[in-house]
Amino acid sequence: MTTSSHIPPITEDDIAQFLTQTPGFFERHAEVLASVQITSPHGARAVSLQERQAEMLREKIKGLELRIMEMVRHSHENAAIAAKVHQWTGALLQVRDPMDLPHALVDGLQTLFDVPQAAVRVWGVAGPYIDADFTQGASEDSRAFATSLTMPFCGPNLGFEPAAWLAQESGAAAQSLALLPLREGAIDSATPAFGLLVLGSPDPQRFDATMATDFLSRMAELASAALMRLR
Repeated sequence: MTTSSHIPPITEDDIAQFLTQTPGFFERHAEVLASVQITSPHGARAVSLQERQAEMLREKIKGLELRIMEMVRHSHENAAIAAKVHQWTGALLQVRDPMDLPHALVDGLQTLFDVPQAAVRVWGVAGPYIDADFTQGASEDSRAFATSLTMPFCGPNLGFEPAAWLAQESGAAAQSLALLPLREGAIDSATPAFGLLVLGSPDPQRFDATMATDFLSRMAELASAALMRLR
């Protein structure tokens, strides 16, 4: 009595594995490679394998070109931002009277960076500046909130007290806010904040919770360094 063993059918995976593991197959059977016809993704017509590979290569090159164009665009934008930061910083360094620093800081932000609304409040200042406008209106809650921030807060205006500082300056309510803590050293240090810089916009999406905050962090550190002269 003989028994017949069941031979499983050859699958597409088996063929793919064989061709992968046998790179010399198409060298020995070049006519097979030339005769392979596949469907083009750009229509129902059949194309040769070589033509399909050429299409894939063109698509890859096009994708790389788009990425390069995007990188160039970002580099131009970053260069423009760097130039504005340089101009803003230079203007702050040229302020002789520390009393004028908060106004120069806010004015530069609005003018150079197209920020519709901006305000700043500082506390713990030296004697000559205690009664200045920029030291008024920051409650203990706002001061504690500023100290709790280790990075800029961006999002909708949920009725934060600092949003009222913007209304005092511009007379209009902001729909989105960026709150930047001011402290000595890095923005994420444990040093208590001595101020809060508030940016606002009537555009609800201008300061979105998902936006990157690296640039705003650097702005907060530069503003902090300038306003240290008030202490």
